[in-house]
Amino acid sequence: MDTRNLLDKRHRARGAAKPLVVAIIVVLAVLVIGAWFLIIKPHQEMMLEDAGGHPSGPALASTGKTPPPADVASMDVNQLLGEARKAINEQRYLAPVGNNAFEFYLRVLQKQPSNQVASDALRETFPYAATSAEQVINARDFDESQRQIDLLAKADPANFTLTILRSKLDAQRKLLDKQQQQVVDQQKAQQVAAQKAASEKAEADKLAEQQKIQAAEAAQLKARQARATPQPAQQVAAVKPAAGDAGDSAGIGNSGKNSEAILVKGAEPIYPQIALRAHQSGWAVVAFTIDPNGRTNDIHVTSSQPKHVFERAAIDAVARYRFTPAMKNGEAVPSAREQRIEFNL
Repeated sequence: MDTRNLLDKRHRARGAAKPLVVAIIVVLAVLVIGAWFLIIKPHQEMMLEDAGGHPSGPALASTGKTPPPADVASMDVNQLLGEARKAINEQRYLAPVGNNAFEFYLRVLQKQPSNQVASDALRETFPYAATSAEQVINARDFDESQRQIDLLAKADPANFTLTILRSKLDAQRKLLDKQQQQVVDQQKAQQVAAQKAASEKAEADKLAEQQKIQAAEAAQLKARQARATPQPAQQVAAVKPAAGDAGDSAGIGNSGKNSEAILVKGAEPIYPQIALRAHQSGWAVVAFTIDPNGRTNDIHVTSSQPKHVFERAAIDAVARYRFTPAMKNGEAVPSAREQRIEFNL
């Protein structure tokens, strides 16, 4: 047989096979598309209808206090599915407690672990329920957030979304703790500042009061010292000269000048502090000699009231007195005198 003829036959056979392969592929594609629209899609729609319909988008789960239906424990599978569909339509995925889609579907699976409708519905609504739980976390309702996360974990314990939700819940708790601690610290700082201001004010008031008391005591002391200063009119008569001296003075009369000592400089006695604090008044009678230079000496207290309180102050005051000395026959002579010094408040 001619080799060329064989090659031509093979080429013709291959050329005829190509349209056949294309036709088979087209038929298979048509069958797949037809199966999608005629079998798979209607089945999914039926499943979604049984599950209560697919939500158009995530929304906040109802958190109202809608009471659960009566006798939930005695409901059969169909009744539980009906309640679950109603909850889905009202977007009650995880709340309120006992009246939400996830709890109804989980009850169905407890009764029929192989129930495909409940399993598919939980899987389909899980993302929306997780979004609802996240919103509750952001609202910082931590107890409710934990309950919803636990409910999601019963439906799909291995879902990675649970890890994210738990992390967010923990972060929100820590953030709230930090904010609360900041508030507490701020309140403590305000209290400390208020206490410090009050303490400083009390110290300032106390110091002002002490200064006022000291000024009043100083004024009182000055007034008492002024009252206690002897004046010439207050002087007690000096010791009278002896009768002989009087005669001599009278006899000499015109031969020389005779006069008594005259106070020219007094001194304020210093009020004793112990008496000042005790608001104590008194007096002291001081006897002394005036020498020819007009100075005082031989100063001593003859009587006082009360005893041992004003003696020293009286003696110190008299020691600072200055006199014009007594004159006899034109000459300065010593003279004796007593002085009563009052100490009054």
